[in-house]
Amino acid sequence: MIRVLVCDDHALVRRGLRQIIEDAPDCRVVAEAADGPAALRELARGGGIDVVLLDIALPGRDGLDVLRQIRREYPSVAVLVISTYPENQYAVRCVQLGAAGYLHKSAEPAEFIAALRRTAGGGVHLSAAAAAALAEAARTADERPAHARLSTREYQVFLALAAGRTLTEIAQSLALSLSTVSTYRARILEKLRAHNDVEIALYAVRHRLLDGAAAPL
Repeated sequence: MIRVLVCDDHALVRRGLRQIIEDAPDCRVVAEAADGPAALRELARGGGIDVVLLDIALPGRDGLDVLRQIRREYPSVAVLVISTYPENQYAVRCVQLGAAGYLHKSAEPAEFIAALRRTAGGGVHLSAAAAAALAEAARTADERPAHARLSTREYQVFLALAAGRTLTEIAQSLALSLSTVSTYRARILEKLRAHNDVEIALYAVRHRLLDGAAAPL
């Protein structure tokens, strides 16, 4: 039996995922969480969880931070990231942080179950789009686009700026000081060789990094 923890801040999404998972004879949802701290508390209880279905866009503490802590403190637990954000935005970074897979929420129920089985068995599950993004990231550093060389936090701020968020909004959403966010913005401008937020947005559009989605804040 594959024991699953579902972490998503929308109750309807959790309910739908529970139904999909429990329709499979070898899968069972043993815990739910609406945010990162709640997911970590469930793991600390030691309920024998095999896979965490983890959303990126969580309130307060984002899924990337939670993913990082789970991999550090519970290395035997597989993390399957689920998101509405396109694979080219976050799939590579999630895998680099230790995720066992990245799945778009629009995936068919059969793919969710296949992903759970594969990751619970120690494998990695990537959609074709996520695999393509990972292959692109495997190119040498000199060949990679500038945004691929941003740190995880810089990348989050970059997407938020490109989506039109203010520095104050970003600071509040990421629980950072305004000066820290300003520092990240300065680094982003330097690495992208941009002069202002408009050029950051144009860069994101040119590289198709905002396809139908804003940054997960």
